[in-house]
Amino acid sequence: MAGTGTSHLRSADDALLRVEDLVVEFPVSGGRTVHAVSGISFDLLEGETLGLVGESGCGKSSSGRAILQLRPPTSGSVRLEGVELTELDHRELRRMRTRLQMVFQDPISSLNPRRRVRDIVAEGLDIWGRPDDADQRIDDTLRAVGLDPDVVGDRRPHEFSGGQCQRISIARALIMDPQVLVCDEPVSALDVSVQAQILNLLHDMRGRFGLTMIFIAHDLSVVNHIADRVMVMYLGKVCEVAAPGDLFRNPHHPYTELLISSIPKPDPRVGRSDPLPPGEMPSPTDPPGGCRFRTRCPHATDRCANEEPALVEISTGRHVACHHPLP
Repeated sequence: MAGTGTSHLRSADDALLRVEDLVVEFPVSGGRTVHAVSGISFDLLEGETLGLVGESGCGKSSSGRAILQLRPPTSGSVRLEGVELTELDHRELRRMRTRLQMVFQDPISSLNPRRRVRDIVAEGLDIWGRPDDADQRIDDTLRAVGLDPDVVGDRRPHEFSGGQCQRISIARALIMDPQVLVCDEPVSALDVSVQAQILNLLHDMRGRFGLTMIFIAHDLSVVNHIADRVMVMYLGKVCEVAAPGDLFRNPHHPYTELLISSIPKPDPRVGRSDPLPPGEMPSPTDPPGGCRFRTRCPHATDRCANEEPALVEISTGRHVACHHPLP
């Protein structure tokens, strides 16, 4: 069941990035409001990777964009090394964004089709004043993501596959030497074999560049291979926070259990152990009261309709927002 709370947050002095009570809402036609993110909190230690997972429409991407202030959050706090990003003016925020970079979901549409690869990767350097060693940095960064600058430098995005375009997108982000890299479903548009290559690349880049990452995905099996902590979201709320190994071995939240059981098994004779919950996710313009997952939860009771659960620590490093957590 999905709720709010800050029991999973660690010391503010230790956190590189700290997000508290983040709310993202969008006005739509008819005077209605989309409640995309409703009071979530999380933090990131330096060098850590946090996985944000959940079904489409749960608020993962809205959270990632709000952190970079691509669309300022409706309310809440976003602090990078103690600096409150939501209070910065345009000039200060623009400068802070060099320390926060994003890799988008669709690698082809996120690249300017009219520009050469070398110019795409160099764009950030050009904006802030091209350094004397720019050409060498561009070559080194392209090689770091597995591309030969002499072969790809003068070509344009339409000449490459989706996987190659994502490598270019990663190079564009890395050349700014960011402290935090937000990856918004960076492999969901790619073939399975290419997904593995990009995941391995991000894992290598994490160690090589000392990256701190937020990895957004709807596939738990993908996050399991790259994240240090996983935060499961449902309809704009947090369900569970845990290390990926603990989450897979013994999920305590009914929604997490159903997400894991929906992962296809390698043996087609086995299939899925359990289906996803019946029905569709409720509309984010009119989310259920109490626990937002209760309309699809097999364990829901009257308490779930009347009282929103708060995140509580049920074992070391395990935080669950549920009135009836699984054993």
